[in-house]
Amino acid sequence: MATWDDVRELALALPEATEHVSRGSAQWKVRAKGFVWERPLRRADLDSLGIVEQRGPVLGAKTEDEAVKLALIAEDPSVFFTTPHFDGYAAVLVHLDRISRRRLSELVAEAWAAVAPARLVREHFHHESD
Repeated sequence: MATWDDVRELALALPEATEHVSRGSAQWKVRAKGFVWERPLRRADLDSLGIVEQRGPVLGAKTEDEAVKLALIAEDPSVFFTTPHFDGYAAVLVHLDRISRRRLSELVAEAWAAVAPARLVREHFHHESD
């Protein structure tokens, strides 16, 4: 299954992506907009999930909109989830140790495309199809 090294490699392979550390957690941005990030669960998250402690690494990922977030969760709730903290916010949480590298690659690219400038997205995907 996927690791933080996989996230780093996939994120930094995208145009203008950069890595930052904030409050001890890694995050990847394009033009100062975060698209994927390490997301330790907070006490309120744990309470809402009915668990005592976080089991495994959790990745946050931007989505195009909330409908995409909800579709991902419906598609595979063992991998994708959310908490009340993210209500009304176009981002999904991911059990990193339960997602395949192939699916992670798609998710990271989609998250990048959700926040990158439209022109940069068009250039990247046009170039990729050549």
